[in-house]
Amino acid sequence: MYKKSIIAGLFTLSSLLFTAHAAADASLLNVSYDVTREFYKDFNPSFINYWKQKTGETVSINQSHGGSSKQARSVADGLEADIITMNQAPDIDILYDRSKLIPKDWQKRLPNASSPTTSTTVFLVRKGNPKNIKDWDDLVKPGISVVIPNPKTSGNGKYSYLAAWGYVIKKGGDDTQAKSFVTKLFKNVPVLDTGGRGATTTFAQREIGDALLTFENEVNLIKKELGDKFDVVYPSSSILAENPITVVDKFAIKHKNQALAQAYVEYHFSEAGQEIAAHHYLRPSLASVASKYKARFKAIDLFSVNEVFGGWSKAQKVHFADGAIFDQIYQH
Repeated sequence: MYKKSIIAGLFTLSSLLFTAHAAADASLLNVSYDVTREFYKDFNPSFINYWKQKTGETVSINQSHGGSSKQARSVADGLEADIITMNQAPDIDILYDRSKLIPKDWQKRLPNASSPTTSTTVFLVRKGNPKNIKDWDDLVKPGISVVIPNPKTSGNGKYSYLAAWGYVIKKGGDDTQAKSFVTKLFKNVPVLDTGGRGATTTFAQREIGDALLTFENEVNLIKKELGDKFDVVYPSSSILAENPITVVDKFAIKHKNQALAQAYVEYHFSEAGQEIAAHHYLRPSLASVASKYKARFKAIDLFSVNEVFGGWSKAQKVHFADGAIFDQIYQH
């Protein structure tokens, strides 16, 4: 089923998927990142049903998916999203910085800095783990091929890069050692796809690479559907990936659907929304749901972008801006 529905059709970057609801009273456009497609296939019908029961109104929800940074720039440049759901705060910050589409303090409007779920970067390897990949050190060995999406266009890629860098720092290394380590890692990366789903295609369909670095929810989805072909490896430490969301005020006001958009983002924090998140291997923030699904999420040492890198703004400038460290080390 996975091969037919996912690999055959859903690997297009930045495609628009439509939930068909004839004679809808209102609609929303949710611009999201690459690997939330399956989550929203379950979440959107649940919200539509909730809203219908609450208000009697029939709504349709349109989805746009692609590399998170690329998606965010599309909204900042005029793609009229009512909601944006990303995997890193900078991809929402630019909606204020570039276009004043949202308030500067948007993260204060919802719990947990407006992040209903979290994830982390883990490894997907071939069945039986033939290259014996156990931790980050194994990924920089000669002859190991690693698939990572492009950190310039993908939040998924940024997190993979920062997780590798932070692994060295958390072990007591300094920035020079971390830079050397990440340089070795990216020398083992044969191709940079623009988003996480493209990287999954490269690894799972094109069978390139010994390990895929991607979010926990993505590897578990692949493992669930193609479990006989892949194994999941949890490194000794990794990065805390927060998944923030917000209403895009300027466009929601223009479309006269602010109340609907607000209810939609709040539904992510509801028990029903959190249950759907946990089902899709996104770590829930609601304590009652997190406790219920504790066995599903392996406890590993997680560090935040703030803790190791001084926040996203600094990390972006030092590592991912044009001419910054990533551009210096990636010479393909």
